[in-house]
Amino acid sequence: MLKIKINDRFDHDIERKKDKFLVNEREETPDIRQLDGTLFHIIHNLRSYNTEVVSFDKELKTAEIKVNGNIYSVVAKDQYDLLLDKLGMSALNSAKVSEVKAPMPGMVLRVFVSEGSQVQKGENLFVLEAMKMENIIKSPADVTVKTLKIKPGDKVEKGQVLIVF
Repeated sequence: MLKIKINDRFDHDIERKKDKFLVNEREETPDIRQLDGTLFHIIHNLRSYNTEVVSFDKELKTAEIKVNGNIYSVVAKDQYDLLLDKLGMSALNSAKVSEVKAPMPGMVLRVFVSEGSQVQKGENLFVLEAMKMENIIKSPADVTVKTLKIKPGDKVEKGQVLIVF
């Protein structure tokens, strides 16, 4: 059984049994054909849907799915995730981060966030050029930027605090 949340608004309980699905305890039998690695064609209730998996994160159990040109954000929780939520232990998985330090000396090329920005884990924070290579530094957790200590063109040293959350 999976609990699926679509666009942070719609919740569905989904269970698969061979070619059938139980969606919110209602049996559904869509005709699903994989056209390519990420492209699918679905016929359900005499309607046709062209779908594409735009992005997929197996670890976080999240995906972005395009259906007939509209993109939907999907989050799945399995029985183990639900048990952790019930025991109040799901928050233990999120990292407690208070700052981002420069992983190497270099020059800041671009900054994607500003003070007060709410950033999701994995979102781009800034680009650091080091040894003629561009390195995109990503957020280690869901955070709010408190203080931004860099701007494009700044030279930074390894271990220097660049962003405070």
